Amino acid sequence: MKNLTKEQALHCAGVFNDYFGQFNRIDEYMRDQKMAQIETIAQPLPGMGFDSDMFDDFTMSPEVMDLEVVELDNHTWDTCINMISSHSNMVSIPGKALKLAVKEKNTNKYVGFMRFGSPVINCKPRNTLLGNVPDLSVFNKTAIMGFVIVPCQPFGYNYLGGKLLAGLCCSHEVREKLNKKYDMNLVMFETTSLYGNTKGASMYDGMKPFLRYKGNTMSDFIPMLHGKPYLDLVEYVEDIIGKGNLVKEGASSRKLKMTTGIIGLVKRALDGDDLKNFNTTIINAKNLTEQKRYYVSNYGIENFIDIVNGKTDKITKAQNYDRFYDNEIIEWWRKLSTKRFYKLQEEKRLRTNLEVWTKDSEIDIIR
Repeated sequence: MKNLTKEQALHCAGVFNDYFGQFNRIDEYMRDQKMAQIETIAQPLPGMGFDSDMFDDFTMSPEVMDLEVVELDNHTWDTCINMISSHSNMVSIPGKALKLAVKEKNTNKYVGFMRFGSPVINCKPRNTLLGNVPDLSVFNKTAIMGFVIVPCQPFGYNYLGGKLLAGLCCSHEVREKLNKKYDMNLVMFETTSLYGNTKGASMYDGMKPFLRYKGNTMSDFIPMLHGKPYLDLVEYVEDIIGKGNLVKEGASSRKLKMTTGIIGLVKRALDGDDLKNFNTTIINAKNLTEQKRYYVSNYGIENFIDIVNGKTDKITKAQNYDRFYDNEIIEWWRKLSTKRFYKLQEEKRLRTNLEVWTKDSEIDIIR
């Protein structure tokens, strides 16, 4: 494969420096990432989009809500989540991918969305919890990760919607969906907060026994360029080295691999102060990423660690095992949510405007 000249590498280094130099905080970077994604999504005509399927009756008390978990097709789920989530969500995902929504049946409208997938390969607080780095052949049969747990807003704010969704992620009914779909013996659910250092608390706090905080993840990964700067940089590099030579077309995680590959090409072509300056740019970019708070559920299974570690495949139920059924979790949430709903109503702080991302959105990234 052809290498970059020093002049070409300096051009690429300048693109990275100009792009990441405009951000001081993670929310600024994430807003740019989200707006770049929105530019690629066709905007529906008024009244013709999925926004009409989102819960919007904010006079309704949680006491009368009738909730169910439903599985959605990829197009519906992807379109809905990109409308309501402040995060830029991937469409093409390798490995397991179960996409669910929670629907309020009286209104026949969605209150939030969840996506489950194969856990990340390495995670420091998980290794500490299990006492070792797990055998992936066993781990991938016994553990699942919640990658997306997003309530519609302001359902999330008014009704503690994030806690409802997170609790249902830990239910036996959802566990059985995953067991059936992927032939698993699922005993462990894990997820991370979207924000760590910037926002010390998480919607997953205060959710025992369903979810328990187990520490913070590492944050040493490279954030990616987005939008036109990324596309222009890739075109520039591929004009030099040839299209598909750095990363094959259709490769999984292609954007991440392309970014990492270009960084490697630049580093090989630079030396001295030029290399030092580029390394500083990458370090500053990494500082935009964050440690995330790591949470685990054992579904009320007492010996889940032994099962994940491959010592047994027989489940031992803990005393609170039955609390992990949908109806128990919903009733736990209903009590908390009702108290919050009436407090906000009394203080005239209920929010009533549905939050949907468009090119003109002024929605707070960190909510």
